[in-house]
Amino acid sequence: MSTYRVDGMTCQGCVRAVSNAIQDRVPGATVDVDLAAGTVRVAGAGDPDTVRKAVEDAGFAFLGSAD
Repeated sequence: MSTYRVDGMTCQGCVRAVSNAIQDRVPGATVDVDLAAGTVRVAGAGDPDTVRKAVEDAGFAFLGSAD
């Protein structure tokens, strides 16, 4: 499982948007968003660039690895 920092998430709608964007690009990925910490944990996504693109396409800033 990899953890990434994401900026701009402020509500449960943001959590759903980020989760759905990642799962749309990587069906079967497990996504856990920690709104308070501003992090997204992803299992099964493989390439971090895929996660970055999904997060950015959802309208949020991908700040890199939090691992």
